[in-house]
Amino acid sequence: MSIELDENRRLAMLGDIRAFFADSLDDQIGDLKARLVLDFFLGKLGASIYNQAVGDAHAWTQDKLMDIEGELYQEDGRDR
Repeated sequence: MSIELDENRRLAMLGDIRAFFADSLDDQIGDLKARLVLDFFLGKLGASIYNQAVGDAHAWTQDKLMDIEGELYQEDGRDR
């Protein structure tokens, strides 16, 4: 599975990459190099990060579903 970004998000990330190179590495890079860096990291790390996020969301949802009875249960007077 490849990670696809909408155009606005992609442009923002490219700007962030160029700013990182300029601020942290004292190197000015253009659009092509920024695109290559973004594509490299999306290809190498994107699926792992996505899968971790899905796993975290699944664990959180399961935790909430397991606790739903306690959250919604109302005593009716017969439980004493």
